[in-house]
Amino acid sequence: MTGNSTNTLPLLNVKDLRVHFHTRHGVVRAVDGISFEIRRGEVLGIVGESGSGKSVSCLALMGLLSVPPAKIESGTAVFNSSTGRTATNTPIDLLKLDPDSLRRIRGNHISMIFQEPMTSLNPYMKIGDQLSEVLMTHEKTAEEEARECAVQMLDRVGIPDPRIRIDRYPHEFSGGMRQRVMIAMALLSRPDVLIADEPTTALDVTIQAQILELIRELKTEIGMSVILISHAMGVVADLSDQIIVMYAGRAVEHGAPGRIFQHPAHPYTKALIESMPRAGRGRDKLPAISGAPPDLASLPGGCAFEPRCSYAKSVCRDVFPDARSRAEEPDRRFHCHVDI
Repeated sequence: MTGNSTNTLPLLNVKDLRVHFHTRHGVVRAVDGISFEIRRGEVLGIVGESGSGKSVSCLALMGLLSVPPAKIESGTAVFNSSTGRTATNTPIDLLKLDPDSLRRIRGNHISMIFQEPMTSLNPYMKIGDQLSEVLMTHEKTAEEEARECAVQMLDRVGIPDPRIRIDRYPHEFSGGMRQRVMIAMALLSRPDVLIADEPTTALDVTIQAQILELIRELKTEIGMSVILISHAMGVVADLSDQIIVMYAGRAVEHGAPGRIFQHPAHPYTKALIESMPRAGRGRDKLPAISGAPPDLASLPGGCAFEPRCSYAKSVCRDVFPDARSRAEEPDRRFHCHVDI
């Protein structure tokens, strides 16, 4: 396919991704058939409780799962680089690449911000050396030029006195500043896709807002797509073009954030939204989702949310519902036997 027709293709098209962990306690179905697509310049938010499979899905795409015990059981993840910044006109299945080929995709085309910057940064290397290494490794940039690019990116992400701080070690930065360093590192090579895994975890609300606004600005400036992973619905509400709600390794609802927030179609989505703090609630106790997430090594045959669901029917226990949509919302999909 050539010409402008390639622009209609998704930049990244993931189908039926299944990731299982084979442990002595049984097979843990961490990701159980998730599918999505994202086009250039779009933001996809993935939300759900801890353990729902959000991070594992993206680590699988990046080839960063520890094997064994992790195993990608099935699925495809086609990266259509013809729609990206540096076109090669060859669709690539990320899940079938050898380690060397995947390493060339990481950094050049797809970058990731990890949850905890202190464990992602090398404590024994200066910040500048870690940033420069990205360009020197992936783009063969000369050391002096790479250092200058690193200084400019640190300044772009709001690090004060970047020419001085570039020679500091990670422990000399605050949590918010380390997170900005991780963002700078992920954006140095101007990727086509940025995966941001809980980029605001453990940060105060002011820094959270600054980092999310920074991602929004750089998305527009660079023209990249973003996969934003969070356990908080509010974090992704106004940044995302589409949202996937995950529970127990499965996508239970997928659609535009405005419609999902106004009229959730799945009981789990509804419960997540109701548990969000909001203005005007006063001192009322926040509603909590009863029960606990299921054991992924012994999932039921039906809907995993059934034991915690106030709308559940007998069929929910034994049969996992097929995806369906409403006539007025053909682009929204959800897995539920009931109408709420």
